Amino acid sequence: MLIDAHSHWLPDEIISNAHFFHKGWGDIESQLKMMDKAGIQRAVLSYPTTDAHLKLGSISQVARIYNDNVAKILKAYPKRFIGAAVLPVDNSIDMLQELMRVINELGFKAISLASSYNGIYLDDKMFLPIYKEAERQGLPVFVHSQILNPIGYERVKDPLLTPVVEYVFDTTISIGKLLMSDILRQYPKVKFIFAYFGGAICYLKQRFDATYQMLRGMNFVKDLQALPSDYFKNIYVDTSGDTTKANFLLSLELMGPKRILWGSDWPAKQNISAGIKAVQDLDISQEDQRNILGGNLEKIFAKPPV
Repeated sequence: MLIDAHSHWLPDEIISNAHFFHKGWGDIESQLKMMDKAGIQRAVLSYPTTDAHLKLGSISQVARIYNDNVAKILKAYPKRFIGAAVLPVDNSIDMLQELMRVINELGFKAISLASSYNGIYLDDKMFLPIYKEAERQGLPVFVHSQILNPIGYERVKDPLLTPVVEYVFDTTISIGKLLMSDILRQYPKVKFIFAYFGGAICYLKQRFDATYQMLRGMNFVKDLQALPSDYFKNIYVDTSGDTTKANFLLSLELMGPKRILWGSDWPAKQNISAGIKAVQDLDISQEDQRNILGGNLEKIFAKPPV
């Protein structure tokens, strides 16, 4: 089964109040045609992060608009789409309440978070009740890079460098802070799924481990009780439409084929066949290829709550 771990759809109210996004991001019929042509049975719909809340007044308002409209798609096409719900991170008291609403009433099966929110990363204490519930119910947490003021934006504002470099490192810092806050150790059953191969984490594996061992020998950093890479092996990453063999090889080396999920990044990327072929061309077993192309994600959603 071919399952897309990374695709997007936005309602008109968000598109019209956000920069960058166009009407194509709200065309579910085009996405279905693409899926049928590519042989994709199901796709996760997650939030790409936008700046719509600046005009709409709050992230809470965006969350309600997004979740209610995606719920209509889930109802219309229950066998084709899996919903990852946005949470009102600007009101931590309401986050758990909204999570329970979308899971129990609207049919969502996952959570959609950004790598950071105005400099607040996913290690913040306000997210702990969400992780506890995600662990209890077996809800995967899909993490997309923050596109609004990612790390470095206060020093470098550039239309190319921001999405190429700053998005990637915002995701990388997000994972690093989950490591250093012990959340990856304390919540090992939470299935964190980071877009774009987890930023630069796979590339930085050796540096993380070697630097940690050196600094730990000087008692300069706290005892993580394992190497950083041991924790990174427990997260999942999606391919986000990438076709670069080196990125696949690095993620295979660190995480292995059971922790990689194929994702198209539709509609931002539209050469779907190239992304699928990139997996099929890897020098790994056909079983591993099938797992990356959908088997791994199918198992994530098939796991019962703890």
